[in-house]
Amino acid sequence: MAFIDEMKIYARAGKGGDGVVRWLHEKGKEFGGPAGGDGGRGGDVYARAVRDVYILAKYRNDKNFLAEAGGAGQSKSMHGKNGEDMFIDLPLGTLVTHIETGKTFELVKEGEKVLLLTGGGGGRGNEFFKSSIHTTPKKFTLGKLGQEGHFQVELQLFADIGLLGLPNAGKSSLLNALTNSTAKVGSYQFTTLDPNLGAFYGYVIADIPGIIEGASEGKGLGVKFLKHIKRTKMLAHLVSFENEDMMSVYKTIRKELKKYDKELSEKDEIIILTKTDVADKKVIEKAVKEFKKLKKEVFVISLYDDKSIKAFSDELIKVLKK
Repeated sequence: MAFIDEMKIYARAGKGGDGVVRWLHEKGKEFGGPAGGDGGRGGDVYARAVRDVYILAKYRNDKNFLAEAGGAGQSKSMHGKNGEDMFIDLPLGTLVTHIETGKTFELVKEGEKVLLLTGGGGGRGNEFFKSSIHTTPKKFTLGKLGQEGHFQVELQLFADIGLLGLPNAGKSSLLNALTNSTAKVGSYQFTTLDPNLGAFYGYVIADIPGIIEGASEGKGLGVKFLKHIKRTKMLAHLVSFENEDMMSVYKTIRKELKKYDKELSEKDEIIILTKTDVADKKVIEKAVKEFKKLKKEVFVISLYDDKSIKAFSDELIKVLKK
């Protein structure tokens, strides 16, 4: 299914049911009095958080969400049926902005429900207007319209680990090796055009598409993917031994994170040095020594060695449980 991370939708809460004019008919009583019931309340519109990052694709061809209207009042003073609420399922980590009011809602917990629009109240039946002075009222009122509005829906991935690094650093390969994901892998830049997710012993790992120098200003894939890192709990920064100056490459990404959002550069981070098959032992040892000066945990892995991946998996679980 295609990955969609933002869209505009229209939603409308249900109209309230109309009140009615009815009369009570009882055996032996010619004039039983008013008995028109009130209309039912219109359904509300809610946004509901679900653990499905691809669900927005389901709404690609129908972006209108309408809650059910309330039913009209009934005879014998019976209340009309309340309209069914409308629940719009959105991915965990979604920001929902009411375009007309500017109010923003956040979905940060699975199953969380946020009220977006309120349904209209039901109208009054003629029994409501009965009094000692006016015993046979013919007055009734119509149900009120429900609220409506346009909403901007924007997904910011909510993952435990965000894999980042320059294009072709090995992020997709690592995700596939650690999880059951089948992220596309290639030997050219920007293989990943959309974020990929995988499950790792109950934790969610997100492969953030390649970031280049100037990404915070819109270059390359730009801020479209930098925003997805905002809600990851921890960053795993991949640096490939294919780069001659690995520290410079690392600092390039760090610079883009800080320019985009200072909080990103302050997230917990581990460093993963990849593609050891292109480097000899001395180069690897030198790189590890240099990166350890950053006072962060440093891992060296071969993306095509099962033993290396298994050893890293065991260490990663320990890191996540801290």
